Formats: sequence, C-alpha cells, structure tokens
Amino acid sequence: MTTPARDTVPVLRLSSFYLFYYAALGAFTPYWSLFLSARGLSITAISVMMSLWYATRVVAPTAWTSLAAAAPQPIRWLRIGCALSLLSFCAFLLPLSQAWMYPAMVVFCFFYNAVMPQFEAITLTHLGKDSHRYGLIRVWGSLGFIAVVVLFGWLLEGNGGSSHALLLPWLMLPLFVLMLASAFSNHYARDIGKADDGDHGFWRIVRRPAVLAFFLAAFMEQLSFGPYYTFFSVYMDHHGYRTSLLGLLWTVGVVFEVGVFFVIGRFFRRYDASWMVLIALLSSTVRWAVTALFPQNLAIMLVAQSAHALGFAAFFAAAMQLLASYFPGRLNGHAQGLFYGFSSGVGGVLGALIAGQLWNIDQGRTAFLAASGFALIGAVLCFFALSLPLLRARRG
Repeated sequence: MTTPARDTVPVLRLSSFYLFYYAALGAFTPYWSLFLSARGLSITAISVMMSLWYATRVVAPTAWTSLAAAAPQPIRWLRIGCALSLLSFCAFLLPLSQAWMYPAMVVFCFFYNAVMPQFEAITLTHLGKDSHRYGLIRVWGSLGFIAVVVLFGWLLEGNGGSSHALLLPWLMLPLFVLMLASAFSNHYARDIGKADDGDHGFWRIVRRPAVLAFFLAAFMEQLSFGPYYTFFSVYMDHHGYRTSLLGLLWTVGVVFEVGVFFVIGRFFRRYDASWMVLIALLSSTVRWAVTALFPQNLAIMLVAQSAHALGFAAFFAAAMQLLASYFPGRLNGHAQGLFYGFSSGVGGVLGALIAGQLWNIDQGRTAFLAASGFALIGAVLCFFALSLPLLRARRG
C-alpha cells in the first residue's frame, strides 16, 4: 500500500465538508437548547432531548462505518447519511408537538452523528503517513463554527434574548444543503482493502492496555463536557448574559482552537500524542472548576473558554493521531466508529443526564464541579497508563 503524494490530497474538498458540518454544529450546540426552550420545553425535557444527541452516537457511528466498510462503494453511505440528515432536519420546520419532537430528534441526530466518523476515515486515507497535517484541514470546521456562532448569536437576539430562537431551524437548513453538496464532491483516496485479521484483529488491538486506557480517558473527557454542551447557554443566561454575549463566549474557545489546529502538527513531530491527551484533560479539570465558581466574572469566563483550545481541539487532534497509529488502514473506520460511539456516545449521554440531575441542586454549579472531577479522573488514568510508561521507556 502506498501513501498518496502530498500534492494529491484534495484539501479544498475535504475542508469544505468540515466547514459545513461544523457550521451546522455551531448553530446546534450553543442555540438548540434556546430553541427548545422557546418551544416551551422544561429544563428536564431539554436535558432528555439533548441526551438523545449523544444517545444516537452510541450506535450511529459504529453502524454507519460498519455498513461503509462492507460496501463495494463505501462513499455512497456518506452521501446517503448526509441526504437523510437534511431530510430529517426538515421536520423541525413543522409545528411539531413536544411528543413528536423526541422521535424527530432521534432520527435527525442518528444520521447527523453517523457521517462524521466515516469522513474522518476518508480524510486519513488521503493523508496516509502525513496524519500530522490533519489539523490544517480540520481547522476549517472550527472557522465555520465561529462564523455561525457569531452570526446566529446576532440574528437570534431579540427582546429578552430568546424571542427569535424559533427561527433557528430555517437558518440552519442551508448549511445542511451545503454539507450534502460537499459529500458528493468527496471520495476515499484509494481502495484500502480488507484488514488481514478482520474484526478479530481489531478487537485484539482494542484489548491492549494502552488502547483501552485511551478509550477510557476519552470517555471521561466527553463525560466532563456534559454540562457544557447541554446547559452552558442556559447557565450563562441564568447569570444575566445576553444572547450576543453568549455567542462571544462560545466563539472565544473556538478562536483559540483554530490556532491550535494550525500549530499542533509541530508538537506531534516532537512528542507522543498521549502527552497532549494528558494536557487536555488537565485543562478541562481547571476549566470546569472555574466555570462553576466564577460564572458572573466575564473576564475569568473568557479565560476559561479559551481552554477549549486544549480540552477539545488539542484533545481531538491527539486522538486522531493515536487512532491512526493504533488502527492502520481499513481498521481505522471501525476505530472511528468505536471512538465516537463510546466516548461521545455513551459519555455524552451519561454526561447530559448527570448534568440534568445535578442542575436543580444549585442551578449548574454542582454539575460543573462534577465535570471537573470527571476530567481529573481521566487525567490520572492517562498519566499512569499512557504517559508514565513513556517516561519509563525513555529512562530505560
């Protein structure tokens, strides 16, 4: 198997998919809870509704990457998933009752969550051994996220900060159309063939102590993000922040995230990616503690939000490096499905549900303190299972 030449990587086409996928996520993540609130849902109902986003990640990524791996033309599954994401999202343009909002959310989230793990594998097939260049392509997703968070924050702000939230689905619709168009322009770099040992070889790799520790650390990191992804906008709104200021808070972290994606390739040329996983977990530990203790201090919150560059961007880039190292070739598609399904799926569901249960204790403070504790557990696990063995090997 040969690695594609550097000048054959279709950077523009790959970047466009990240741009439109994460632009839509830039509308969904900060503002969907406000849309649900405007539709009359309670905090408990919003918690359950947002947990469906993560619940579908338990099964959708693995199911979709398995279907793609078994298909003679796997790229068709990317395009089918994007088309069904668009069609199912159109349900939110209708005046659905609360009872019908739940199945609509399940169907939409299933297909939307299904496509990105497959596309990550597509990107890595193009990059081959140049996986350190991943950040320069993935950064366009962050730029799309920033643009939409800022623009939609301004468009949605009305009297009281939420009166225009019902417009959100109409504003998001063109982004899904563009994502579908990008899916039809992309393809795998080459036929990467079948793995030598099939599923048996895949699970043998998963059972390695270092690989298991990585997946558990990723799970704890995603678990710690539960209060943030589910209630951060509601939490800040409770402390008197306007919708446009909420957009600023969401944007700050992603601005720093862009910088990380541009420079992190240099880090990976010198250090093992597991060190960045540890740094990211420690930064999340501090970030959630600060969010819990100083929500009314804008300056401190801006600094805390800048830690998103480490807790999300650096962590995610490091995870892609480790997955490319642990699971080469066709196995990477299965690994992406497991990574998204276990960490973002199971971790996200539990994070959202735990946040919902802890929310009513003191309007979010305890939820974010618990998140800090989850990240700390992940950091301890990462240090002893990944980083410490590297130190011992170097000394030996």
